[in-house]
Amino acid sequence: MPRIIAIANQKGGVGKTTTAINLGAGMVENGARVLLVDLDPQGNASTGLGILPADREYTTFDLLLEDAELADVINKTATDGLWIVPATTDLSSADIEMAAHERRSYLLRDALRDKELEASGFDYVLIDCPPSLSLLTINAMVAADSVLVPLQSEFFALEGLSQLMLTVRQVRETANPDLRIEGIVLTMFDGRNNLSQHVESDARETLGELVFETIVPRNVRVSEAPSFAMSVLDYDEHSKGSLAYRALAQEVVDRYKSATR
Repeated sequence: MPRIIAIANQKGGVGKTTTAINLGAGMVENGARVLLVDLDPQGNASTGLGILPADREYTTFDLLLEDAELADVINKTATDGLWIVPATTDLSSADIEMAAHERRSYLLRDALRDKELEASGFDYVLIDCPPSLSLLTINAMVAADSVLVPLQSEFFALEGLSQLMLTVRQVRETANPDLRIEGIVLTMFDGRNNLSQHVESDARETLGELVFETIVPRNVRVSEAPSFAMSVLDYDEHSKGSLAYRALAQEVVDRYKSATR
């Protein structure tokens, strides 16, 4: 089975979708085959990888609640080696429909952990979670091997992290005992800003080795890339944002290799 990583933070605007897209692209550069599951009703990861709404015939909603086959919902992107299960606003009603389902917390795990995915040859599955600790996010954590948390380098950044960690602990105790924290990645970092440096210092002091060495800087190329339906690695391979996400991908891969030795 591929390694499944949920990318989650209940706070919006922290670079979650940007990290999902560009981490996936960095892993592909590393020789991996990657599937990105867009679990955010906004569908930004789908748009950012060039999947137009009109082309999203089957989506994560169909995968979760309409018994769609995994092969039918996977779309190829312009980046060789990177595929996506797209999302539409239909997903915004999923929480309500899932609530009545007997296996409401296990729907995504049931859809992903099957022989079809194992036979697909993917090395990693990245799940772009919605900016909330909703039933969709719980589904992602139950399905995942680990959770990667983008942490914005701004005031209040650490404030909501305790609730996310508590949710991870609850999922581990009730539904997925093997779930672990993949790591915390600092995003939108401005080295000229004392506040960014204070957030980094606080994060490393509080969370220790959970914080990745790689820091993603605030970079205009990272912001521009989605408007061209590209990862920043494809848009400008030499930009600071590309270098950072390439390094983050290598760090994630290296951590996984160390953990499985």
